[in-house]
Amino acid sequence: MSLGRKFLYRKFSKSFRELTQPLREEAAVEDEEGGSYPSCGADTDRAGSPEAAAAYGQSWGTMLPDLLGEIIRRVEASGDQWPQRQSVVACACVCKRWREVTKEIVRAPSNCEKITFPSCLKQPGPNGFSHQCLIRRNIKKSTFYLYLALTPSFTEKGKFLLAARRHRHGAYVEFIISHDLDDLSQRSNAYVGKLRSDFLGTSFTIYDSQPPHSGARPSSSRASHRFASKQICPQVPAGNFEVGHVTYKFNLLKSRGPRRMVCTLRCPSREEAYPEREKKTNVQSDTEMKKSASSSSSSYGSTVLRNKAPRWHEHLQCWCLNFHGRVTVASVKNFQLVATVDYRQPGGRGDENKVLLQFGKVGEDTFTMDYQQPLSAFQAFAICLTSFGTKIACE
Repeated sequence: MSLGRKFLYRKFSKSFRELTQPLREEAAVEDEEGGSYPSCGADTDRAGSPEAAAAYGQSWGTMLPDLLGEIIRRVEASGDQWPQRQSVVACACVCKRWREVTKEIVRAPSNCEKITFPSCLKQPGPNGFSHQCLIRRNIKKSTFYLYLALTPSFTEKGKFLLAARRHRHGAYVEFIISHDLDDLSQRSNAYVGKLRSDFLGTSFTIYDSQPPHSGARPSSSRASHRFASKQICPQVPAGNFEVGHVTYKFNLLKSRGPRRMVCTLRCPSREEAYPEREKKTNVQSDTEMKKSASSSSSSYGSTVLRNKAPRWHEHLQCWCLNFHGRVTVASVKNFQLVATVDYRQPGGRGDENKVLLQFGKVGEDTFTMDYQQPLSAFQAFAICLTSFGTKIACE
């Protein structure tokens, strides 16, 4: 047993024992009444010996299926936000069987409005409800940190989600995005994706480290390669996959007001974002499977976002937007994005009154980021990173 496994066993054995005691008593009564549940310690074929069978029967992986599912359901329902959500992660770390059951029970963020695992960072956010996040900047180290806000206060950090570091390669700027606070390397297993600008700093390309959908091909450009030499591990993609573009309109003389930006993103549908769940919950006939296969290319469509036009305030003599108290400092970086093209809507037309992403300044190095479906935390963070830095051609 590894050291991490021993730590988790000691930490949660007592709480799980207290939680499952009533359920174990019910299972014992059913066994005495002629129930069909097998004895956990009687599997001598798999264990090989009575001593090994006894040890195998005491492991968490041999728990009754109904009992195991009920435990994870209660743990999942016990905490709506962090730090209580760490109990769900602890359940998934017990063993492979617990991890599979946990994935089946814990729903996607678009349905449960909760962020639990790192995979949730690339899944669409909630519908009709925004995840409120904070971005903290470290100018000296050129790093940016994304936190999930747990309270309305702007002073508390919250739950860490993503980190990014800015690098300059000649005239180009890159942001390496990782889900590790300290390891911000493109060769790391914690690497999530990156953002790359052109030499003017007005056009950005968002790259994902993983294929965003089935059949996706990595970008052929040299700048999108993760490794200079041969790929070391076949499980780690050597290239990056383009998932979006952000463009700032030229405005040298400021004759058109504040910054104007357009974002074109490849946003997955619910089936593409959570394929394993859909395979288990949806039983399709042969004709339905053929139709879904023919329309698989359209299930991964493009969404076009543009910044909401601010209004000129005569009394304050400045451009204003209503951030509903989430932005407190005036800055050229502040923006709100609405959808002009949304493939999920009938006719593909987006609702220009619904703000899908807003970003603004609340302190010297503190910013707020609120996003919702169809954007993911990774996409929203990458878009907000484009706002940092001086853009001579836009202001």
